[in-house]
Order: sequence, then C-alpha cells, then structure tokens
Amino acid sequence: MTSSKNKLGLWTSTSLVVGNMIGAGVFLMPAALASFGSVSLLGWVFSAIGSFFLARVFGNLSVLLPQSTGGPYAYTQHGLGNFAGFLVAWGYWIAVACANAAITISFVSALSTFFPLLAHSAVAAVLTGLCTIWFLTWINTLGVVASGNVQLVITILKLLPLLIISLGGLFFIRVKNFHPFNSSGTTVFGAITATATMTMFSFVGIESATIPAGSVNNPGKTISRATMLGLLIATLVYVLGSISIMGIIPAKTLQHSLTPYADAAVIMFGADARYWVSAGIAIAAFGALNGWTLIQGQVPFAIAKDQLFPVLFTRQNKKGVPYAGMLISSTMVSVFMTMNYTKGLVEQFKFLLLLSTLSVLIPYLFSSASYIIIRIEKKHHSTGGWLSAITLGTLAFAYSLWAIAGSGQNAVYWGFILLMAGIPFYVWVLYQNKKPGKTSIGTIQE
Repeated sequence: MTSSKNKLGLWTSTSLVVGNMIGAGVFLMPAALASFGSVSLLGWVFSAIGSFFLARVFGNLSVLLPQSTGGPYAYTQHGLGNFAGFLVAWGYWIAVACANAAITISFVSALSTFFPLLAHSAVAAVLTGLCTIWFLTWINTLGVVASGNVQLVITILKLLPLLIISLGGLFFIRVKNFHPFNSSGTTVFGAITATATMTMFSFVGIESATIPAGSVNNPGKTISRATMLGLLIATLVYVLGSISIMGIIPAKTLQHSLTPYADAAVIMFGADARYWVSAGIAIAAFGALNGWTLIQGQVPFAIAKDQLFPVLFTRQNKKGVPYAGMLISSTMVSVFMTMNYTKGLVEQFKFLLLLSTLSVLIPYLFSSASYIIIRIEKKHHSTGGWLSAITLGTLAFAYSLWAIAGSGQNAVYWGFILLMAGIPFYVWVLYQNKKPGKTSIGTIQE
C-alpha cells in the first residue's frame, strides 16, 4: 500500500486545480471583455455559478468513487459504459495535448520580453519550447509528489502578481471607468450571455484533482475540498483582477491593450513593473503546463487499465508514474507546438485547437449525467438525498450543455468529427485485446 507521504495532500491537490485553471490566458481576459462594459463582471459571476455546480458534482463523485483514477473518464465509464468513457478519454487526451502546445507557445511568448530573440527566431522559440516540454516531462516522471510540490511552489508564485494587481488595484480605481455599464449594443442579458461564454473557458481544469485520484491521500475528502477551494481562489483572482483593471484603465483604452495586467502595473508602480508582470505570465504558463503534463499521463493510463487503450499506456516506472503515456503525450505536444512555428502549418495548429475545444467540455456533460446514475446506484447519503442529487446533476448538465453551445458552431462540428475519429481506434483496441491467447491487461512496472 502506498504511504500517504507519497501521495498528494490538500494543498498540492488544490494547487493542481488552481494551476491548471489559471493559465496565461487570464492575463488577456480583461481586454477581451472591455468592449462589453462593466456588465462583463456579471459574466464572471454566471460562469462561477455554473462552475460551482460542476465542482460540487466532481466533489461528490470523488466521494462515491474515491479510488477512480481518470476523473471524468472513470465517472463516465462507470455511469454510462465503456464506449461513452472511451469517447471522453480519447477527446480529452487529444484536447490536453493541443492545450499544452498552446500553453508552451504562451510561455515562450512571455519569455520574449526578456529574450527578444525568441520573438524573431523560430528556431530559438521551438528549441525553448521543446526544452520546457521535456524538462517538465522529466519532473513528472520523478513521481506525483515531486510534480505536486513543484506545482504548489509555481502556483504561489503565479498568484503573487495577480493578487498584487487584483488587491492593490482597488486603491487606484476610478469609478468613471466603469461607465457605460453596457456598451455591447445588445441587451443586458445578451451581454451577460456573451461574456459568460467567454469567461467559462477560464474555469476549464476544475476537474484536475479528480484525475490522479489513486495518488491522492484520502481522496474522498481531499479531492472534494481541493476542488471547491481551487474554484474559490480562481474566482476571487478572476473577479477582483477584472474589477481592478477595468477601474484603472478606461474601457476604450483597455479593449485595445495587448497586455492589460502589465499596463495596469505601469500605472500603479511605474514602467519597470511591466517586466515582473511578464514574468508572472511566464510562471502562470509554466505552472499550467506542469499540471497538465501530470494529467496527460494519468488519463490514458486509466483507460488502458480497463483494456480500452493499448497496453503500452499501463507501463509505470518505479515511482508509480505512467511514463509511457506521458512520453507519448509529450511527443504529441512537441509536434503540435512545432507546427505553430512552421510556415504552412500555423493554420493547421489553430485548426487543432478548434477541433479540441468541444472535447474539453464533453467530459463535463457526461460526468454530470453519470453523477445522477452513480448516486442512485451507490445510495451514499453523505452526498445528499436523491432530489438534491438530481437537481445538482441537472443544473451541472444544463450548464455544460450551454457551454458546449457557446463554444460555437465550428467547434461543435469539428469536435464531433474528432470524437468520431476515435471510433476506428476503439474498435481496433477491442479487437487486439480479444485475440486468442491475449493476456489480460495489467499494470507493468519497469
């Protein structure tokens, strides 16, 4: 039995949630919302409420199925069966690889403030990106505790500049900058819907603590607490940051800003502040990449144990890390990242990001539906009565469905194509595992 010292605790699990949710993208969000006016702050509130339902669902599922490694995959497979579970894992695996490539690009871009060569040399940018991907892959092969400790430190470092701007900025606010309330040209409800659709992607990653459940100490309690605590921290950072920046920078100026947090820091602390905000962006991207690197090994490992993925993905090293899946995933990330710096492949990379958008949201939809089924099956009263379970599951399902619709027609169409592309692979894996003389898939340690 694995010692509790070799497992993730509350704070490392929380840092995994916060670190994966708060990436480099949050630094651009105030500028993206500025054209709507201060009504966009309500968009954050609506997204946070919807995410709260999801957080409760994942928290309760971690109580009902405490040892289920794989998070959304494991819950979907248990509630809706192997095929639905496979679709969730397949799409999620590809989506994480695409997301990690995008995060790496954001990290390299932030470093270009300090090393201008990275902005002008594709070779230097690619080499930096590859070094980052494989350095973090190595860190994650040292064990889940090593990865968790790195994540905890990075999360604290990334929160510092965000909190300084979010809290310190409250003293620099000018109320007139919040007017007009709604400059979107649509109704208040329409503006809230539009901004909530934009902000909901900032809450992707809320499920992160559930995925390495087998490596979490006392998962029934720890995962639920870490998920809710992570959501609370991220929401405070998002909302307070938006309030401060919107109050510091006039909306007409803000909507054209490429570095809103840095611009606010310059107003608050002077020109040199731009550099430490850029450092904050780099740290945020680095932390998100570390957290998602851990995830990208756990998901294929979980599905391979159920004989729905090739046996290769069950291979573990002496630290209990599914290194084979992690190495394969990091190779995919490296290829996708390199595409962005290769002339002629940039559009293909953007297409892959679009392709994977739906695959990040489908696990939420399926997990919400599975929660109701599993709760009725388990009859676990500590997660509430049947009526409250059905209500919570329905609200989380409705929010997930709305989020999918809000991702856009193209994302839904191409995301569906990506999921369907996994079916031949699914059939092939089933065929391979049912060949005469084929041994049952077990965990291989090397």
